[in-house]
Amino acid sequence: MQRAAARVLRGARSLRVLTPPARTPQVLTPPARTLRVLTSLVRAPQVLTSLVRTPPVRARSASAGTPPLGLLYEQHGEAAAVVQLKDLEVPKLGDCDVHVKMLAAPINPADINMIQGTYPLLSPLPAVGGNEGVGEVLEVGRHVKALKPGDWVIPADAGLGTWRTRGVFPEEMLLKVPSDIPVLCAATLSVNPCTAFRLLADFESLAPGDSVIQNAANSGVGQAVIQIARASGIKTINVVRDRPDLARLVERLMALGADHVITEEMLRKPEMKDIFKSIPRPRLALNCIGGKSTTEMLRHLQPKGTMVTYGGMAKQPVMVPVSAFIFRDMRLRGFWMTQWRKDHAQDRERVAAMMDALCQLIRRGQLTAPACTEVPLQDYRAALEASMKPFVSSKQILLL
Repeated sequence: MQRAAARVLRGARSLRVLTPPARTPQVLTPPARTLRVLTSLVRAPQVLTSLVRTPPVRARSASAGTPPLGLLYEQHGEAAAVVQLKDLEVPKLGDCDVHVKMLAAPINPADINMIQGTYPLLSPLPAVGGNEGVGEVLEVGRHVKALKPGDWVIPADAGLGTWRTRGVFPEEMLLKVPSDIPVLCAATLSVNPCTAFRLLADFESLAPGDSVIQNAANSGVGQAVIQIARASGIKTINVVRDRPDLARLVERLMALGADHVITEEMLRKPEMKDIFKSIPRPRLALNCIGGKSTTEMLRHLQPKGTMVTYGGMAKQPVMVPVSAFIFRDMRLRGFWMTQWRKDHAQDRERVAAMMDALCQLIRRGQLTAPACTEVPLQDYRAALEASMKPFVSSKQILLL
């Protein structure tokens, strides 16, 4: 395998993107100016619920013709019960506003939690669901400089309300993305790939040949971690729950670039030692579950390693033996992409560098959208129900 390197991250903590095997297209070295990404400590998420800034849902319509449709909820509860498809009114286009036609938007766990009223950030009711997606600019206000009709945009932060056909949003709530990447990649870009990027960049100084262990490896973040790590020469040990179609899931994750895929049960078995005959023990563990899975995964970290928790799917506490702190000096950290965006809201260069690095990986075929099921907006109820089922590895994408 060729070892021509192209940097995605540069700094004290960096990932190095390596040319993939010969059977895949050769990696081209991207411009150095697009790759400069500084590193920082990331604060753990706040636990107090707060309201996010969202565009108004009801007002006079800005455009003639068919009113836009949106998935609206007027009270908190189970998504399939409280979300309704309704005509929306959008505000008149202001000087700093952008009129957007939404193209596609995924259903993420955080979207469901916001509808249920259990997420740390809640939109004022009534609210349009969805925090992620991609849209095409239709028209802009006279003071808008960075965007023009035809540009593709994604949310700059949570709470935009992307499950709608059209909307008018302040320019500052949007990020421009290239329109030459697949629409599903653009629609799923702002949450999971960004989370994976920061998890790999901000907590340990990883180099080619190092390894990372993660649970929930079939999640959107997990799939992105596998691909970004592979492009950077970093090995991945990927933990998934046992299931009837395990062999098919393993095959799919290996095709993405996973080095090892194991079940949670295997974490507790002596056979784990065989894995570390060919790769080093990981210095970084990524936890999205909690409970026993976390405890067992931690046992395989190198001394002075770091475990970062960014989710809690099991709804169980992270339990760590005292000995892991005293005798192995383990570090436990937390990460929340929403908080990272708030902390770096004024650092446009750093955000742009991250987005550019991810888009370059997409263009090279080194980062693809997660497994997706495309659903027409009218079939939203089935999509919401499917997103709540266990062992679902396919993300529901609303076509708008």
